[in-house]
Amino acid sequence: MRVVTWNLWWRFGPWQERQKAILAVLRELRPDVVGLQEVWECGGENLAQWLAADLGMHWAWAPSDASDRWQRRIGDPAVEIGNAVLSRWPVVSQEVLRLPAPAELYDGRLALHTRIATPTHEVPFFTVHLTSAIDASAVRVEQVTALAEFVAAHRDGTDFPPVVTGDFNAWPDSDEIRRFGGYRTAPAAPGQVFLDAWEYAGPAAPSATWDPANGFVGPQSPPARIDYIHVGPPGPGGLGHVRAVRRAGDGPVDGMWPSDHAAVVADLALGPVQEGAVQAGQDKL
Repeated sequence: MRVVTWNLWWRFGPWQERQKAILAVLRELRPDVVGLQEVWECGGENLAQWLAADLGMHWAWAPSDASDRWQRRIGDPAVEIGNAVLSRWPVVSQEVLRLPAPAELYDGRLALHTRIATPTHEVPFFTVHLTSAIDASAVRVEQVTALAEFVAAHRDGTDFPPVVTGDFNAWPDSDEIRRFGGYRTAPAAPGQVFLDAWEYAGPAAPSATWDPANGFVGPQSPPARIDYIHVGPPGPGGLGHVRAVRRAGDGPVDGMWPSDHAAVVADLALGPVQEGAVQAGQDKL
């Protein structure tokens, strides 16, 4: 099962040209499930719906309840922002969590849960967008705690481990990422741990998803890996084991960068894997 997470940079910049580049990347990747952040909806049109129609996928959408905070940035009060999921298989249920934040930072960040009905197992799939203020680690710790509790409430009823994707706006060694992972510090939800899929990447693999090489980021920003695919410990027979992981959307398409973020792509096992591979994944935890 190929999983992608990608922040699509809403309607910022040359969004119409970027939209075509985003589609070209996803066409090439041929994903099974995609978690998207900063998705726009305007005048009955929705970027996730447009992508899904071309890719032959199902889709789910959750709008922010504070889009006005974003609309002022582009001067257009008609454009909504939210998270979305694209899926090769039917989305049989969905639910939304509004993430906590103090009033001065609140701009409608949320987590979207979907239950994906694959041919073999239902997959609890989540996509999230955390507060971006660089000094708001404490807020993000509260948000990942709420997120972990949300996952715990929706993960049962299947052997497939939960998959949590998104733009966490945090470095891998930050308090919030360590807390959400739950194996380098106390877990945010009792007994629940997550493996950062990037742990399976090669040591020399380019990892920054916020990269000054991107023309929309600019040279003043240090490179950082702030976008993640988190997976629970493998289920029976290695369900959900991370087979491979890499960046995507990390270069221009016909001269146009698709987004200010690179995507993360992970291939997860939908069926049995070799015992040694499963044990290696568990040993990391």
